[in-house]
Amino acid sequence: MTPSTTGDDLAPVERAAGKGHPTPKRKEAQAANKRPLVPDDRRAAAKAARAKARAEREREYQAMQTGDEKNLPYRDRGPVRRYVRNYVDARWNVGEFFLFLALGFLVVTLFAGQAPVLALVALVALYVVVLVAIVDAFVLWRLLKKRLVAKFGEDALGRGLAMYAVMRAFQIRRARLPKPQVKHGEYPV
Repeated sequence: MTPSTTGDDLAPVERAAGKGHPTPKRKEAQAANKRPLVPDDRRAAAKAARAKARAEREREYQAMQTGDEKNLPYRDRGPVRRYVRNYVDARWNVGEFFLFLALGFLVVTLFAGQAPVLALVALVALYVVVLVAIVDAFVLWRLLKKRLVAKFGEDALGRGLAMYAVMRAFQIRRARLPKPQVKHGEYPV
């Protein structure tokens, strides 16, 4: 016996329970997975594929209505994305009202044919609103970025997260999917 081995080291090692059957040979596994490249009834296969895709879309839509994390589309999954959604939904964003304001300026411009000064004022006001909305989106991302780093660390700032937040901020609140889970002012912790 060497000095490094003691009686404690020689204790029998307990193994976890097996799966109850031997591992199949490669030939058996390949034979079990063998399928024809083209199905016998192509119409039935196409119909089944459409039904499966429709069921998947319906499941994702229901998840976007209810906030069910498991069935959300890949783009919206995860705690970081949920935090971004909740932060954007809790905040009053200029982008929420941009579509209504732009539509109002368009109507004013259409009916200001006899008053070119009014059309010019509406156009300048529209540019001001666009500029304010861009600055608001920039401020939104800066504040959100600080919170994300504090809560999830530097690794949480994945690709496309800023655009995800800004695009959500520019959507009309009632039209957002996944549906907002928080009210204005209820910032995530």
